[in-house]
Amino acid sequence: MKYSIFTVSLPDLAPEDALRKMKNAGYDGVEWRVIDQNPSADGKPSFWSGNLCTWPLKSFVEDAPKIRKLVAISKMEMPCVGTYVSCEKLEDVETAMKGTVKLGAKQLRVGVPRYDGTGSYLKIREHALRQYCEVAELARKYGVRALIEIHMGNITPSASAALAFVHNFDPKYVGVIHDAGNMVYEGYEQYGIGFDLLGPYLAHVHLKNSRWDASGTRPDGSVNWKPSSAPFDKGIVDVTALLRALKNAGYDGWISFEDFSTEETTLQKLKRNIEFVKKVEASLN
Repeated sequence: MKYSIFTVSLPDLAPEDALRKMKNAGYDGVEWRVIDQNPSADGKPSFWSGNLCTWPLKSFVEDAPKIRKLVAISKMEMPCVGTYVSCEKLEDVETAMKGTVKLGAKQLRVGVPRYDGTGSYLKIREHALRQYCEVAELARKYGVRALIEIHMGNITPSASAALAFVHNFDPKYVGVIHDAGNMVYEGYEQYGIGFDLLGPYLAHVHLKNSRWDASGTRPDGSVNWKPSSAPFDKGIVDVTALLRALKNAGYDGWISFEDFSTEETTLQKLKRNIEFVKKVEASLN
């Protein structure tokens, strides 16, 4: 397997610096965050705003040749582009695909609608499927692959839900990002089941960890639980079981790290995470 980092988790590193440090730590590739973000309220870079390792969508097509050159100089690869475009805005999807082609990458994340438990899930999914048919046509046009992500709070929080969404699409142009860390929040299925179900639609893997902590009580007096990010070796995701299931499924593609824990600095996590995961992978041989 090959390892990359989704740059949302490198908020205080500029792209050139991030590439250099990733290469020195032993990573093989980079998954760029692409979004028109807001500045941070306090002026300090954070995961979600003022992130220094983010490229704006509005200038992505124009920036792509420069980005491609930076990556080539670093001798890294780009397994996927981490955009925040949604099937609900096809103009943004097409912009992202144009930039992805110029970048020389083959896959990009294209989101699906959120689901908050209100309204009809089936109606929301039916509408999103019609929209994703147009996404798939754009992917065919530009020769790229659009990926939905297993993600809490949206209409595909599990492998089963993801497969139900993509199964009628050509896996050459539509695929799924598996994310075990998101599945701690919502949608957990035994990893082997998920990989068997997804089959040719398993296109990319995100790796993060998460946990649940007691957080006060509910109105009825029972314990309330709250999910949060965790270091790779301190969360609910069993990384060894995950990698073993990937190996058993014959997956030899990319694993892209996302670490939103805050117990260590960005550089400490960058170095320690790959050491931990490579050690786990070696133990499976």
